[in-house]
Amino acid sequence: MQAPDEFNPLIGEAVTLEDGLRRVVADNPSPMTYRGTNTYLVGTGDIAVIDPGPVSDTHLRAILAALGPNERITHIFVTHSHVDHSPLARPLAEATGAPVLAFGDSFAGRSAVMDKLADDGLAGGGEGVDAGFQPDILLADGETVEGDSWALTAVHTPGHFGNHLSFVWGDAVFCGDLVMGWASSLVSPPDGDLSDFMASCQRLAAQEWRVFHAGHGAPIESPNARLAWLIEHRLGREAQILQALGHGACTAEALAHAIYTETPAALLPAATRNVFAHLVDLYGKNLVSAHPHLSAAATFSAL
Repeated sequence: MQAPDEFNPLIGEAVTLEDGLRRVVADNPSPMTYRGTNTYLVGTGDIAVIDPGPVSDTHLRAILAALGPNERITHIFVTHSHVDHSPLARPLAEATGAPVLAFGDSFAGRSAVMDKLADDGLAGGGEGVDAGFQPDILLADGETVEGDSWALTAVHTPGHFGNHLSFVWGDAVFCGDLVMGWASSLVSPPDGDLSDFMASCQRLAAQEWRVFHAGHGAPIESPNARLAWLIEHRLGREAQILQALGHGACTAEALAHAIYTETPAALLPAATRNVFAHLVDLYGKNLVSAHPHLSAAATFSAL
């Protein structure tokens, strides 16, 4: 895992990561966003922007200032519609005339169990949803879009968010918030789904990659090792939860307090959502029961 002091980018300045790829970091640091959201400019001439970021006139100007004299933005890709990734897409589209491309709106890609939890009133607990997000062009899983100097293939990778896409660029992947080098990805129902998260990680792990460019933090230079760590980390957390439930029925909140003993109090609500994500997954596997019914406030028992 990357140490916090290993990534200290100049905010708002375009940095060349490799031929045909620049990064501009938005000025929105937080415990959830690390140093800020990474906005990527792919190609030369006609430019694809990936994840324009939060609403910010300053960041909008920084993205436009990163363009060379003979460059223009022709496509705006969004990995997912959390408020730190997608809201600037529409202002950037209006400034450039480029269309916004994504899997769907903020409710696309949700599993039936997450839809039911949302219908029952479960909300919040994540980085904030861009509820009004609406792309101009819907991207299907496996669809490739090409510019004059680039090609990006959309891969539907739900788990952190239902409409989450990763974008394959040769032997590199723009992986949004599915995989990050500085922390394990947040999975917070109903927008996050651990069953989907594990499947998405395993899908990417089936191929060898050179580098992952994440939504936050430095490039991940050993992406397959990072995927293996994430999968093992989640399996370890699952084992902790089942072991704790072996001592008696418990709520997600009580489990989080028992398991995340070194987590600051301010982050325990997020930890509780993480535990609940595991419990929903275990419920779907018929390994736990929920009383009186599946909800964030339910009491869970091992089966």
